Amino acid sequence: MTEPQIHHRSNNNNHNPYNVSTKSRIGRTNLASCAVATVFLLAIAAASVAVYFFLFKPKPPLIAVNAVQFPTFSVANGTVNFEFFQFVTVTNPNRDEFSHYDSSLQLVYSGAPVGTVFIPAGRIGGRGRQKMSAKFDLQKYPLALPSRAAIGGVDAAVADTMVIETRMKLVGRVRVLRVFMHRVESKVKCGVTIELTRGTVQGVRC
Repeated sequence: MTEPQIHHRSNNNNHNPYNVSTKSRIGRTNLASCAVATVFLLAIAAASVAVYFFLFKPKPPLIAVNAVQFPTFSVANGTVNFEFFQFVTVTNPNRDEFSHYDSSLQLVYSGAPVGTVFIPAGRIGGRGRQKMSAKFDLQKYPLALPSRAAIGGVDAAVADTMVIETRMKLVGRVRVLRVFMHRVESKVKCGVTIELTRGTVQGVRC
């Protein structure tokens, strides 16, 4: 008589065929989570850059020339002497403060630089305006020779006037989001026509 055979089932989990599949699924899930997080962070960075450029990008100051004056003006022995003032209004279009330094006003006559005066450093609040003035003294500077047309009488008005060019430059920094500093620069150039006999300003073109 044959004895019944009893089969014993092993409880050893090391031979579970489902372990490898479970670990693989967990690995793929972690990798997908990392990819989603990376894409999310990149999207936030791109949005931050867009907001910076559209809302907080530093803009150069705006310079408006209000007037030019010559309190003293004289011509003698082919040279010119004068005291010159230029009055401007500077507007800060940024949300944050604008600090200016290393700013200057240069005079040019007959294509050659006459001299430069430096503008004191200062600050303009966000969306603020500030009036400025610059003074320039010129003594015994040779007048340019009149053109042949003026000497011949074709355009006598040319010989009775002189044109100087003013070049104003503002250089400074704007603080962005109270953390970053950004350098900005603004320039304005004007041509001023002066009547030589009386020293009156006949025109200003900027």
